[in-house]
Amino acid sequence: LRALSDAAPHALLVVDLAYTEYADDDLTRAALDLPNAVVLRTLSKAWGLAGLRVGYALAAPGVVCALRAAGLPYAVSAPAVAAAAGALSRDEARTSAGVERVRTERADLAGLLSSLGAEPLDSQANFVLARFDNAPRVRTLLAGLGVGVRAFDKPEPLRDRLRITCPGDAADFARLAHALRTALAPQAVLLDMDGVIADVSRSYRAAIVRAAATYGVSITREDIARAKARGDANNDWVLTRRLLRERGVEAPLDDVIARFEAVYQGTDGEPGLRETESLIPARATLDALRARFPLAIVTGRPRRDAQRFLERFGLADLFDILICLEDAPSKPDPAPVRRALEALGVERAWLVGDTVDDVRAARAAGVIPVGVPPPGEDPGATTGVLLRAGAALVIDTLDQLPETLP
Repeated sequence: LRALSDAAPHALLVVDLAYTEYADDDLTRAALDLPNAVVLRTLSKAWGLAGLRVGYALAAPGVVCALRAAGLPYAVSAPAVAAAAGALSRDEARTSAGVERVRTERADLAGLLSSLGAEPLDSQANFVLARFDNAPRVRTLLAGLGVGVRAFDKPEPLRDRLRITCPGDAADFARLAHALRTALAPQAVLLDMDGVIADVSRSYRAAIVRAAATYGVSITREDIARAKARGDANNDWVLTRRLLRERGVEAPLDDVIARFEAVYQGTDGEPGLRETESLIPARATLDALRARFPLAIVTGRPRRDAQRFLERFGLADLFDILICLEDAPSKPDPAPVRRALEALGVERAWLVGDTVDDVRAARAAGVIPVGVPPPGEDPGATTGVLLRAGAALVIDTLDQLPETLP
């Protein structure tokens, strides 16, 4: 500061100390020893009064007189002044404790980021600025868990960096740390089955249409897609009954299930629609995922149907855990996702699903939600639906997942 002051003795040296409460050293006194310096302080940061826009300037008497002559007569409103005065008179201990929490979090956050492969800069503020290999992607992944960080489009040196604020709260910091670890170091991959691994465009979706037709009701694939987009539609038996009811037909669930299953499973005289199902990803994709992560399936299928599909395509040995209809409430309830995590013995995972119910269940369970449009639906429209539901990102097919994972 002394060198800057001496280099321009006739200029005004403005020293912005908005974050000085969080700094290792307070430069206020050193700045005020300079004849041409003015120190700017704010109550927006450590004191938590950002909405009031209250701050103040400290300087030599001559500088203060010049500022008063040039400034507005009522630069701060009376209510803002009263709130600031009240905070300064009674909140000093609370503010000091909050500052110490943030300083501790800042050190912990920098250490965590380093351990995850990021490059944090030294910070004297209530945030950490860190470089990431793919900062926009990390920001998107964190948003998928409801954690907001600041990214920069420009200037160029900041484009690969994220600004991550320390919350000053133990529970919120734990949530932030979990989100960072989950985004950058997942321990497992969870997969929905239908629309992700199994192409059910000619089986389950068609079974809804044909089961409804036995009641004399016409339901289209577009009707099904709209219902799936609204959510709470993971169970196709229940969804079929709901679509019938919306069209004025009341039917017992047991009867709906029986008609649906007759179409899907088949009868003595006619093969079931289950025979039309096919494998979506390449086997090599699943092998690549299995080589890096424990895998689990979290599906709304009955267990016998899920096991039959896996055995038919020789996939049963790839999955450590299979969570099915009988094991937990249906998505969007997070229970089946949490059960998969518990069974795998992990805390952090990504889940790939094709519906808003998958996305909502993943977010509620603290898992990164990755969307994928199912075969037979408009990819653009489905991508929009999944992103609006909160998917961190949407990939075209499961075959893209290995290159997407960290």
